[in-house]
Amino acid sequence: MSTFWSWWIIGLTVTNLLLILWVLLANRKVAVRDDVDPENRTTGHVYDGIEEYDNPLPKWWFYMFMGSIVFTVLYLIIYPGLGNWKGYFPFYEEGHWTSVRQLEEQQKRALAQHETSYGIYSTMSVEELAEDSRAMKMASRVYANNCAVCHGADAGGALGFPNLTDNDWLYGGTPENIKYTLVNGRNAAMPAWSGVLGEKGINTVTQYVLSLSGAEHNVDLVEEGQKIYAANCAACHGGDAKGNYAMGAPNLTDDIWLYEGTPAGIRQSLRQGRNGVMPAQQNRLREDKIHLLTAYVYSLSLE
Repeated sequence: MSTFWSWWIIGLTVTNLLLILWVLLANRKVAVRDDVDPENRTTGHVYDGIEEYDNPLPKWWFYMFMGSIVFTVLYLIIYPGLGNWKGYFPFYEEGHWTSVRQLEEQQKRALAQHETSYGIYSTMSVEELAEDSRAMKMASRVYANNCAVCHGADAGGALGFPNLTDNDWLYGGTPENIKYTLVNGRNAAMPAWSGVLGEKGINTVTQYVLSLSGAEHNVDLVEEGQKIYAANCAACHGGDAKGNYAMGAPNLTDDIWLYEGTPAGIRQSLRQGRNGVMPAQQNRLREDKIHLLTAYVYSLSLE
């Protein structure tokens, strides 16, 4: 702030305080007039038959106002409130208070409290944490605040968001794989095949995929669909169609579907592709919270 504006603010603030003090002191006592009965002094204001007495403020009220002014003066001395004045108080570091320093002190206290709550679980293995009811109760709150919006409050998932309570995993369900997913995120890509297979080829492959999980399908198209699958899909989903953890390609032989497992849903996936994104949490959650969350997700499929 420039020197001019600093003094401008100081001048306005001090002037207002002095005017308030003058008004307060000027109205503390009532001027005695010779032509007015000293026992019945009024201001002359009459409304609906009610007269206003010209009495001074009660003492307790006056002292309360004076106390507020004294408090204001002390506050403006200790804390920055007068232009470029930084304030002064010998008990503060560098002689004055700053909001940045206060924030840093609060962060230190919060970090110390955090270490006593979450930090004690950092040295425990994921398997041990999964059996610790108190740790899982804390982890459930971390999950609710950060993961439930996509995977659901019950972790049952939704269309495009995996169910975390079963044993079907796109990228593996070991503690190491789960933690890697949480830390680094995942980017899945199912390419669109409409330009390669055409509508007829998409329908043929759909019937073959339906047959893999025992769903109702057109038997006459399965053989041709298998050939198209082997030429275009097996590279990701595997020759046995059981998926590939490394690529995030789902198992097509069970009845668990990330997207709709209906004929229409499968055709939609083949025709336009799918792109799922699991955001990385390493910049949002501390390492100890991720460790605790890993154990919670791991524990969901053990139940």
